[in-house]
Parts: sequence; C-alpha cells; structure tokens
Amino acid sequence: MQTRRKFIKNTGIFSVGLLALQSEVFAYQSDTFAFSMNEFVSKRPPLSERKFTSKAIEAAIVRIKKQIANPELAWLFENCFPNTLDTTVDFEIIDGKPDTYVITGDIDAMWLRDSTAQIWPYLPFINGDEKLKELVKGVVNRQTKCILLDPYANAFYKDFTKESEWKHDLTKMKPGIHERKWEIDSLCYPIRLAHGYWKETGDISLFDKDWKEAMLLVLQTFKEQQRMHDKGAYSFQRTTSWATDGVSLSGYGYPVKPCGLIVSTFRPSDDSTLFGYLIPSNMFAIEVLGYLIEIFSLPEMRDDILVSKAKELQQQVKKGLKENGIIKHPKFGKIIAFEVNGYGSFHMMDDANVPSLLSLPYLNAIAPEDNLYLNTRKVVLSDNNPFFYKGKAGEGVGGPHTGVDTIWPMSIILRAITSVDEKEIKKCLNMLLKTHADTGFMHESFHKDDATQFTRKWFAWANTLFGELIVHISNNYPQILMDKNI
Repeated sequence: MQTRRKFIKNTGIFSVGLLALQSEVFAYQSDTFAFSMNEFVSKRPPLSERKFTSKAIEAAIVRIKKQIANPELAWLFENCFPNTLDTTVDFEIIDGKPDTYVITGDIDAMWLRDSTAQIWPYLPFINGDEKLKELVKGVVNRQTKCILLDPYANAFYKDFTKESEWKHDLTKMKPGIHERKWEIDSLCYPIRLAHGYWKETGDISLFDKDWKEAMLLVLQTFKEQQRMHDKGAYSFQRTTSWATDGVSLSGYGYPVKPCGLIVSTFRPSDDSTLFGYLIPSNMFAIEVLGYLIEIFSLPEMRDDILVSKAKELQQQVKKGLKENGIIKHPKFGKIIAFEVNGYGSFHMMDDANVPSLLSLPYLNAIAPEDNLYLNTRKVVLSDNNPFFYKGKAGEGVGGPHTGVDTIWPMSIILRAITSVDEKEIKKCLNMLLKTHADTGFMHESFHKDDATQFTRKWFAWANTLFGELIVHISNNYPQILMDKNI
C-alpha cells in the first residue's frame, strides 16, 4: 500500500520533459490520435481566445489522450483539464512580481480555496514550462494580497476598490472583498499551494516579507478562532431567506466549548456550519501547519518564534481532534465526525466540496488505507450519510448548497482519486461519462435522476479536478484508460 505522502504525490506527477511539442498546433489536431474524433468536437475556446496556453499542459493532453481507448472520455479530458487556463486566469506583472487573478468560472471573483484547487493539478508540470511556473507563482502572490486585505474573507475581486453585492452583510466588509464567510480552508489552501510550488521547484523567492506577514496573520486568525477566552473578532449575518447563508446567535453560531479545535463558521461549500468545529477543515489545518513548520525551519527562512507558534497550535488542534473529533458509530465503529461542538454533540454528514471527510487522503491529511478513514468512508458512501444520494443518473454526495437529491460530480471525482479499488474507479468514471449531460464539461451538481438538470454550466474547479483524476489514473492505473468499455 502507498504511504500517504506517496499517494498524494502520485495523484498528478509524470515526466513532462520528454513531452515537448514539435509545434503548438500539433496539440490541437484531432487526427493525431488513434481513434476517430469526428463525433467529439473540442469544446475549448479558439486558440486566440484562450486566457493562457501552456506547452507542458498541451503536451500532456496529447500524450494522455493517446492512452485513452474511449473517445468520449478522451474528449472530456481534453475539454476539462485545461479549462482553468483556457477561461479563468488573468496574468500580469505588478510591481515587478507575477500576479495571477483566478475566477471560479461563472462568478467574477477569486476564492482562495477555488483558485488553489484550480491551479493545483498543473503543479507537476511547472518545471517543464517557465510561463506556467510564473503563472502559479502569481497565484501565490495574489493570494498573499488577499489575506493581507482580510484573513476572514473567502472571496475577492481583482480590483480592491470594487464594492460587493454583499456589501450590506452584517460583518466588517471592505472594498475588494466579494464575500466574507470565515472558512478554515480559505487559509489552508494558499499554504498548500505555496508549499507545493516550493516542493516542485525548490524556489523560495515567493516566501518574501509579504508572504511571511500573511502567514503570521493566518496563525493569528486560527488562534482567534480557537475561541479559548471569547468569541473572537468575527461575526456574520445576512438578510436572506436562505438558511445556510445565515449564522445564528448574533452571527457567532451555536456555542462551542474551547478544546483546541478551530471554529469554521462556514463549510467549503459556503454553507454555514451546524456545530462550529468542522473536523475535515481542522485536519487540513493540522497538515498545512506542518508545512509552515517545515518552511520556516529552512536555514534561509528560519524563524524559531513562528515555528514555535505553529507547533503549539498544531498540537492543540491535534489534541482537540483526538478528544472530540473521533466518535463511535453503532454500525461502523470508530469514525471521524463531520462537525462537533466540544460538548459531546456531533453532526454526521459530509460536504460535497473539499475539504470533506471523503477527500482527506487527497489533502494528505490521512492515509487512504487507514482504518479510521476506511470506516468513515463507508459511512459517507452510504444511506447513513443524509446527503448521499442514489438515483437513475448516478450516486454521490450532495449538500444543502444545491438542495436535496443533487449530486456533485466533484464528490464522484474525489471518490475515485481516493480509491485504491480499480472497480470503484471504473464505476466513478462511468458515472462521470453518463452525467455531463452531453456538454463535455463537469458541473457543480446534477439531479440524481436526471443529469440534464444541473447547476453551473461553467465551473472550472470541477473541470480541472476531473482532468487531475485522469492524470492520476494515467500514472497509477493506466490499464483502466485502455479499457474501451468504460
């Protein structure tokens, strides 16, 4: 069995050095493949309209499509994998540094979470493409600016003078902020991206004084939201009839008992939590705090005070997780809870977004073969999870964000990426093939009985994540792609 570090590294890495194109045009010619593509015309924008083109990514598309026996699957991969680069990135040099603004798709705002997740699948290719490397570095720089503007906000505009449609939310809104929903993962993801970039390239130049200041602000914000002595500086209320957009008890949520865990007022789906200690996000925090400890222990970056703060916080969250986040399920034994309050109450479901219980190995937060994870996975993928749906179109995890009976393709993709069972991976691929509603792209969600009823026609994260899945299978289970019966 793979170790968790080998598992996460293998989700997207193969050599790109041997994939150099003879010409850029070669990447777009369908007659280079072993099967007819007449039925599957590319849904990518014309070359002249693409926001960004990477030779390394185009080479990977050519190579991997040649491995895929099912032409529809190959077509989906070609459409989806480059979708973030094709349609959502805005790259420039500002004050001598690369700066990349990344929209999530059909919403002109940059989520710290989504922008990281959209760019993450391209990391294994950056050493083969200097332009792509600068693009990724630009995302880190832009995220740093966002955190320094407000560490509690989850989504931002490129123009920091722009006012949001949500400017009347009862929270400390500022120009430049699209939405101010406090989510632990919003601060975890930028650390993941910066650490991942460094691990791929060895380049520490992005760890400048602004980035360090942002990381100190991350630690401060996590510390405040442990709520050891008071409710902290953050509260949120919105005038709305949509229950999951509101936060009870004057915007602080239901009470939590201080235990070392960090409060997350919202989930990664942007729905409010029921109990404030969102366990998957706390486990993600444990992992990225380790990244900060590693980075600031480097001889060139050494900061003993920052490392000490990160270690202390990490140990407190670990203790809180051990004492409150692991519960005994009457049917499945020990499992990881979804949300807890520190008083002994817990909420059992899963989020269709990431971080989720299902996605924990993908985030390197637990090994995929860990019995605790496997028990939890069984609960998530069963009718013991109130948001696991089975229907005529498929099966998977949904959530309150898109309503009952809706399944998120993202949950199916993560189920496949975290699986070590070839039959399960094939099952997931078949569902994804059958539920794109002939659009050639992934969506936010679809109805369990009718995939033509879907939300978000343009959702770049789900598209790029699907591409990451195919790269992962190409690296680890290439025989699956060779099966034309998928």
